[in-house]
Amino acid sequence: MDDALTFSTLLLALSGQLVQDIHARVSQRGFADLRPVHGFAFARISGGDATTADLAEHLGVTKQAAAQLVTELVGKGYVLRRPHPHDARARLLELTEQGRAATRAADEAARAAVAPWREALGEERFTSLVTDLTRLAPRGPIRPAW
Repeated sequence: MDDALTFSTLLLALSGQLVQDIHARVSQRGFADLRPVHGFAFARISGGDATTADLAEHLGVTKQAAAQLVTELVGKGYVLRRPHPHDARARLLELTEQGRAATRAADEAARAAVAPWREALGEERFTSLVTDLTRLAPRGPIRPAW
């Protein structure tokens, strides 16, 4: 197998494992009604000034799909819609306390999920890997793998 294919396979496998591990840990912390895509949505909403259209762009989905996701998250008590101060047709999205708690749980889950990698590589190599991946990673939103 050539290095490019090996690299691609390993990176995709680690990415999938990381998403599933974080999701399992978030579920164990009392947020079993969330799916991985919700975390990607929370990341944009927590950044502030997010509308459904902004969320659609962030997730790489249609406005209709984003609207369905927002309706689901509002119904579950994770997100509120607020009037937009400059656009009467738009609504700003805001995480509720429950949404912020789920985000904190995801942050803790991410740290716990990568802890074995940090231990296996050692602090110096892990830091170097993060530095290298930072140089390679695309700028912009991190989208779920649909």
